[in-house]
Amino acid sequence: MNENAIKFRLMKADDFDAVVGIDSKVLKASRPEYYEMKFEKLFKSNDYVPTSIVAENEEGAVAGFVMGELYLGEYGIFQEEATLDTIGVDPDYQNKGIGAKLISEFVEHLKTLGVRKIYTLVDWNDSALIHFFSENQFSPSKTINLERSL
Repeated sequence: MNENAIKFRLMKADDFDAVVGIDSKVLKASRPEYYEMKFEKLFKSNDYVPTSIVAENEEGAVAGFVMGELYLGEYGIFQEEATLDTIGVDPDYQNKGIGAKLISEFVEHLKTLGVRKIYTLVDWNDSALIHFFSENQFSPSKTINLERSL
C-alpha cells in the first residue's frame, strides 16, 4: 500500500455502509443501530457541524474513520471542546499509521472550528487503545467518569 495514496476527507452520509463494515470487522460484531443513531444525529440534525473524518484508499474506498462532535452547551461546556467517540481502521490497513493520521486530521479540522480540547473514553483494561491514544498526545483528564450499576 502506498501511504501517500490514502486521502482524508469529511465523512458523508453515504459512508454509512463502509463505516458499519469496518466496525464489524474490527469488533467482530455488527452494530448498525449504533451507527444509525450516530448518522441520524450527525447528518439530519439542524445543529450538525461536520467533524468526522474518513480515510480513503487509492480506489476511493473507506479504509478508516474517526467520529466525534462538538459540545454545543451540554453540561455547561461550550464549543471550544469536542469528543472523539469512535475510531476504526479496516484490519487490512491497520499498523500502517492510518489511525494516527486520522487523529491528526481530526485534530487539525477541530482547531479550525475553534476547539481547544478533545475528550475520549477508553476502557481501563484496554491497554492497546490506551497506548494508541497516549502515542497521539492524549492524557488522563481532570474529570472523573462516574458510573452506577443497576
